[in-house]
Amino acid sequence: MLYIGVTSDLEKRITEHKTNKHKGFTSKYNCHYLMYFEEFSSVVQAIAREKQLKAGNRKQKEKLIHSMNPEWKELCV
Repeated sequence: MLYIGVTSDLEKRITEHKTNKHKGFTSKYNCHYLMYFEEFSSVVQAIAREKQLKAGNRKQKEKLIHSMNPEWKELCV
């Protein structure tokens, strides 16, 4: 399962996901590993990119992850 989201505090968001602080998609499907991220200077840009990625299919998302992280190693250890 792949999860896509936007945050202004990546470290905090990762901790919340890893500890299942909020009941929802990531706790239900055990999405606890950061495989890919992008940084933006504005929240408007970030949300537009989130919508673009969510509209894509899984193969496109896997290709994007593979382009930055070919071994699919967790980026926040």
